[in-house]
Amino acid sequence: MSTRLTVLAAAIGAATVIAVPSALFAWGEVGHRITGEAAALAMPPDMPRFFRGAVRELSYLNPEPDRWRDRAERSADVALDGVNAPDHFINMEMVPPAVLTAALAAPDRYAYFDTIKQAGVEPSKMGFLPFRMLELSQRLREDFRQWRAATDSARPFVEARIIDDAGVLGHYVADGSNPAHTSVQYNGWTGQNPNGYATDRQMHFRFETQYVENHITTADVSPLINATPRVFPDFRRAIDEYLMTTHGQVEQMYKLDKAHPFNATTTDAADKAFVAGRLAAGAQMLRDIWWTAWVTSAAK
Repeated sequence: MSTRLTVLAAAIGAATVIAVPSALFAWGEVGHRITGEAAALAMPPDMPRFFRGAVRELSYLNPEPDRWRDRAERSADVALDGVNAPDHFINMEMVPPAVLTAALAAPDRYAYFDTIKQAGVEPSKMGFLPFRMLELSQRLREDFRQWRAATDSARPFVEARIIDDAGVLGHYVADGSNPAHTSVQYNGWTGQNPNGYATDRQMHFRFETQYVENHITTADVSPLINATPRVFPDFRRAIDEYLMTTHGQVEQMYKLDKAHPFNATTTDAADKAFVAGRLAAGAQMLRDIWWTAWVTSAAK
């Protein structure tokens, strides 16, 4: 076993001993691991062998950015969480559609920040999820370029970097499949509520953690992933379309919750189909970003 795999195996073992509060995790630890595992299992055979063999690592790393939000560190100083937290979401309704379009077209997150700020909205409240996904997708492609050019002695180091970046990227892609991470209605309906949707401040946890932990497995998700990976002509456009599609599912999430609340005991088939479908959308998008980064890294 390589040094990298030995260290990772030890980390996985330690993770089974050290309990981390599940409320810290978007999609919950379980949902994130499922997304990473399902995406890795769906990789085509032409992906480099080292990557296809890293299923356990890519599953383990998917929740990693939520581990950076541990309460122990936040109680000491909020600097890390302050810079990390806005990367996990985008509250699309906070600005008019025209402003959102202009912001998403900004060349980088700083120009995006300025566009949102000029609209009178605090950018950290709006969230930076599309740019975090875009930045890490581009970084992964550069990693693959480095791997193609590396000498045999350097390749193991580049491979370690690739797996780490791909795993961390996976977290944000998984967040982007969760409707609650694209909306101001992220944790119970706020404002006018003519349809009587849930307003409890446990809705987010009930949906993405409690329900998933008790009702969803990788076996529920993997069959829903298209077997043929896509190669995106443009990461940015693909990411924006993906997040818009997810955002379109916000009200459906609340409708299902109203009929059969998401929780540990809910057994409604429609709830399960919706959640498994959302996780599959995240796993498929992640697999396709990984594949695109590899394929397009060969371009001169």
